[in-house]
Amino acid sequence: MRQRVALSLITWLGVLVIRLLGPTLRFALSYEEGAPGGLEDRPFIYSFWHNCMIPATYLWRNLHIYVLSSDSFDGEYTGRIIRKFGFLKIRGSASRGAIRGILGMRREVQQGWTVAFTIDGPRGPRYRVKPGPVLLARATGVPMASFHIALENAWILNTWDGLMIPKPFSRALMRVGRQIFVPPDADHTRRELLQAELQATLDRVRVFAEEHVGQVGSKQFPLHKNH
Repeated sequence: MRQRVALSLITWLGVLVIRLLGPTLRFALSYEEGAPGGLEDRPFIYSFWHNCMIPATYLWRNLHIYVLSSDSFDGEYTGRIIRKFGFLKIRGSASRGAIRGILGMRREVQQGWTVAFTIDGPRGPRYRVKPGPVLLARATGVPMASFHIALENAWILNTWDGLMIPKPFSRALMRVGRQIFVPPDADHTRRELLQAELQATLDRVRVFAEEHVGQVGSKQFPLHKNH
């Protein structure tokens, strides 16, 4: 009973925070050469860091994106929150139900939908890529992509991921990395190299977004009109 009450309260609070803060954010989008052309392009296999979940949930809302989420307490309330914003949950994680999760994501990708991994979740280590996207891209032929959203002003929680809660009217810059293709015959060594490439891309877009978020609203990074 206590857990059910806690889930309801956390879900209500999380949804409220995103609905109140999201519309105040000033977003800009930036793309590396070779990146997907827009938020609605599909199918893709996206990866992003766990700490930018809140601005990502708002910016990517109502796009019918499937997200891998664990059966843990944290995964349950996260799944409930994101469903309120049009995401669809596939059960599984890197530590539990990994095969079930990958198979579920494979099914949706093959039907033309985009999927997303909070790639260092559900418990870290922080900023460390796991092999799921590479395996899924190899099985489906759908390219991997990645992004990070930096916030100019945010409350940073004292959690393993340093979760960012945007302050009202903060600038937010999303940097999208170039596509990475995984050959269907990629062996273990090749998969490790592509996982390292995904790691490097996520590191690169995070640094870029953090260094340029203060320029959101400038000619180089105009405000995103339809967020």
